[in-house]
Amino acid sequence: AQLASQGLSPRSLGRKLSAWRGFFDFLAEQEIVAHNPARQIKAPKMPSRLPKALPADDSQRLLDFPQEGPTAARDVAMMELLYSSGLRLSELIQLDCAYHPQALGWYDAAQAQVHVLGKGSKRRVMPVGGKAVKAIDAWLKQRDEWLQKQPGGDQNALFLGTRGQRISARSVQHRLASLGLATGLASRLHPHVLRHSFASDMLQSSGDLRAVQELLGHASIASTQIYTSLDFQRLTAVYDQAHPRAARRST
Repeated sequence: AQLASQGLSPRSLGRKLSAWRGFFDFLAEQEIVAHNPARQIKAPKMPSRLPKALPADDSQRLLDFPQEGPTAARDVAMMELLYSSGLRLSELIQLDCAYHPQALGWYDAAQAQVHVLGKGSKRRVMPVGGKAVKAIDAWLKQRDEWLQKQPGGDQNALFLGTRGQRISARSVQHRLASLGLATGLASRLHPHVLRHSFASDMLQSSGDLRAVQELLGHASIASTQIYTSLDFQRLTAVYDQAHPRAARRST
């Protein structure tokens, strides 16, 4: 209680309690103390970590940022698809260009959909937005040129690395982090931020929690409900800026 009154966070308190428990466990093993008094202290409840999502304007700024270089078409297609369909990074990199019996996930150009295999081997079908479709079309044309230069390249994978093999998760993370720095939006921008942004924007626009749950592939509605906290934070920010009596909230 004394440490909490000094302003230590629940996470810091939890670390200290863990250290004391380990220390007294050692003393008990050495028979210096009869029992571990720290075991009787309840660990502080950890607050739920809210997912980090970009405001809608920042998402558009990120996706509209002009990219250059040999991987630009691929990178634009990946970012557009991550945000358009709310994919996990693992779902993105497993996508193939079309269905085949061994495909874990694939892009259906005719239907503008992606079929993905999510957590728990749960399969779902996601729509692909118009801008993402255009970006993928542009990338597919360049992808053919890449494969011509890399005869041993992966003929199935939708997104390729510069050596013609299926792109790695680390490469996608690196490209998005670089883009975050270039746009000035974030120093460490992770692909999952685009999934969170997709979820938050969809929930804010539709208000349909169940639909967003299905789109994200969450097994439990509780996993999706956390995004309502993000929307409440935004509403609170609007209130603080707009309401003439809102100044009382900070006093």
